[in-house]
Amino acid sequence: MPSSLLKQALDIATTADVSTLPDMAVVYSVSYMPSDKNKNEAFTFIATHPNAKMLDDTPCGKALIDLGLDGKVNEVGEEITHIWRIASERYIKAASGNINAFVDGADERSTFCTTELAEIMQNPHITHINGIEKATFFQTFKPKHY
Repeated sequence: MPSSLLKQALDIATTADVSTLPDMAVVYSVSYMPSDKNKNEAFTFIATHPNAKMLDDTPCGKALIDLGLDGKVNEVGEEITHIWRIASERYIKAASGNINAFVDGADERSTFCTTELAEIMQNPHITHINGIEKATFFQTFKPKHY
């Protein structure tokens, strides 16, 4: 990938809007997994909750996708994965209330496990994950390795 495109992507990841309404942030995990079940469930949730957004739906995510940087973490390469992790971290830092997480069977190497979950736990404005108090979710969540 040309360095000018990477610089543009990094600028987007670090500055573009990642905001969501309270209780309307959606995350999903499919990297390294054998199916897109979690992603499909996230899309179904968004279809029935018009104010819900995943990172892909924010100006930041749309701009990164428009650059051709979409795909599973384990398929896009280290540089692009790094850019998405920056955007994901900012997305979670901007979220509040309940996080709607479609992460059943999430791989320990996924962005959810390596970036988003830690940010959720550090963000005092996020109180719940899937309606469960975030500390309880964290204690019972068991990532996998495929």
